[in-house]
Amino acid sequence: MVKEATGKSFEIIDHTADVGIIAYGAEIKQVFVNAALALFSLITELEDVGEELKYDVEVASEDRESLLVEWLNELVYLFDAEHVLLQRFDIQELSNTRLKAACYGEKFDPSRHRIKTGVKAATYHMLRIDKDNKGYKAQVIFDI
Repeated sequence: MVKEATGKSFEIIDHTADVGIIAYGAEIKQVFVNAALALFSLITELEDVGEELKYDVEVASEDRESLLVEWLNELVYLFDAEHVLLQRFDIQELSNTRLKAACYGEKFDPSRHRIKTGVKAATYHMLRIDKDNKGYKAQVIFDI
């Protein structure tokens, strides 16, 4: 897991009727990876997820913040439509408007995986990506 200088990769934040995350990273790619890890840590226990399957994901949007929402919502779609739990994310290309990544995980198996939270979507509510001398941090609120 990639960590920023404070040692945190992400944290979960409370929000009325929803749940939020703050993802950290020395580089913007790390923030996108850690936001994806945070998303799947809301859904299940990451240590229970293997890497049997690879999914190539490409998303585009008009700016970096919207791209983060598109990225996370594509991952939610994979979980909803393909019943896939993901636990490793290799971002191959990232600009302010486009992301290409290889995502690794496995099919949901109710005998081995416990679903903790049903995440419906990443939202634009309170969405922000900030940069300071420690690196980047992004805040995302999920509709659950």
